[in-house]
Amino acid sequence: MVYRVLCRCIGVLALCWGLSLTVLAESFVTIATGGVTGVYYPAGGAICRLVNRDRVDHGIRCAVRTTGGSVYNLSGLRTGEFDLAIVQSDWQYHAFEGSDVFSAAGPHHELRSVFSLHPELFTLLVRDDAQISSLNDLVGKRVNIGNKGSGQRATMERLMLLKGWDTTSFAEVFELGAAEQASALCDGKIDAMIYVVGHPSGSVQEATIICDAKLVDVKDADVDDLVSRHSYYRQAYIPGGLYRGNGLDVVSFGVAATLVTTTNVSDDVIYAMVKSVFESLTAFRRLHPAFAILTKEAMVNEALSAPFHSGAERYYKEVGLIE
Repeated sequence: MVYRVLCRCIGVLALCWGLSLTVLAESFVTIATGGVTGVYYPAGGAICRLVNRDRVDHGIRCAVRTTGGSVYNLSGLRTGEFDLAIVQSDWQYHAFEGSDVFSAAGPHHELRSVFSLHPELFTLLVRDDAQISSLNDLVGKRVNIGNKGSGQRATMERLMLLKGWDTTSFAEVFELGAAEQASALCDGKIDAMIYVVGHPSGSVQEATIICDAKLVDVKDADVDDLVSRHSYYRQAYIPGGLYRGNGLDVVSFGVAATLVTTTNVSDDVIYAMVKSVFESLTAFRRLHPAFAILTKEAMVNEALSAPFHSGAERYYKEVGLIE
């Protein structure tokens, strides 16, 4: 009897709120992010903050998970470990197509785009005394190439392949996660760290403040070739003055952070989540400096390889962002 009354009450509330029972039934979603010192974690937190603020309207509770990064997140989406994930745009492409590191798994045709976020740059940060002034100077040095499962690790491996490098090209290779690499650099354990991240980054800021670490240009013929052959890469730069002791613009290349999901998540859930973010975009931009330049148009039209989730598509059509 209690169960029937409860169901009847829920049904009445759903009708009053203009929501389907699907949203209420799927009330808990997880967003896979990255390490706590990167931008993915606060990005996921910002999304969940807005979604949870509107929970009385749609019944969705959102939580973030720290993870190893893009490749791990995309694998977790495939197995159903996560409902949504923040991933690099290049690895979104490869997961959907079943290429590169996802060749063995095959195409993930159930992968769906929700929206894109901030730009992310391939970032080379070095000790001031390491005598590294270019990408090629990494040969013979102690380098952190990133933890397995991270987008930066996969991007670095692609660049190494293009240059004909392997792990023996370096004096020592480390596989540290994002949260560990700044302290390793400042403690003298490594000479350089590779990071694909939105700026400003807490990890980069930590290293520049504690041990005067320097950003290095990532630009040569190999990088130009990589960018020209893949549409999900673009030339970009880190503005000078963003970090202490790094007054000049630093040239590099980059991708974009993107929010993705799968067809297993209901239309109503994704619709409600997108609505919570887009109708509070001004507040969202204030939640991290990397979000300050975001526009609705760019979030819908840039860096997305997988088709839109039908719930996101419904919202974008309603507000005139797509036809």
